[in-house]
Amino acid sequence: MSSLLPFVLGLAASLSTYAGGVLALRFIKHRELIFGLTAGFVIGLALLDLLPEALESGAGSYDVATITATLVAGLGLYLLLHRLPASGALGRTTLLLHSLMDGLSIGLAFQVSSSAGWLIAVAVLAHDMADGANMVGLTMANGERRKAHIWLLINAAAPLIGVAMGQAVRVDLGEFALILALLAGGFLYIGAAELLPRSRAAMSGWSSAFASVTGLAIMGCVVHLVH
Repeated sequence: MSSLLPFVLGLAASLSTYAGGVLALRFIKHRELIFGLTAGFVIGLALLDLLPEALESGAGSYDVATITATLVAGLGLYLLLHRLPASGALGRTTLLLHSLMDGLSIGLAFQVSSSAGWLIAVAVLAHDMADGANMVGLTMANGERRKAHIWLLINAAAPLIGVAMGQAVRVDLGEFALILALLAGGFLYIGAAELLPRSRAAMSGWSSAFASVTGLAIMGCVVHLVH
């Protein structure tokens, strides 16, 4: 059972991602609120989860300045790539990479110890519902409502694929840290430059800001509880 445990947890992560996306689709009439809430989730994910994980993973290989510079490079790279016609697909690809990294983290952590694997798995499960909502929110933000469920299914499969990869290969923690920092920069751009403006353009008053702050607070609570 121990050898199957990472895959069981990867499947749980996949189901959690799918459930979060289904909830977002269920309340599609309130998509402006979803955009605002998702923006808070994404920004919180970058600053409160991915960046700290990158700093911790890269502590033995890179200093704080290098990790931070990599985050800025990720933001700048995404800013440039966003000018391409495929920017919507690029954003979804970034989200898919994050979900893949979630599964990869579980698979790699179980190579270290069962306790490390469980800790990472709990952290992943705690925010994977938000990942599913993020995918749906970003897809709808790019005017592709009909494709939202298809992208959600692909995103839900990513953690399980990541677990298989993590069990099959070994990744240097330093390189892993740089990847996390790049993803954090990309998510900052997605939240601040794509989702927040769409939510504010569609909603008046304080509703958009409240939704985003709520998403940020929820992600902060999740990160605090699992660490």
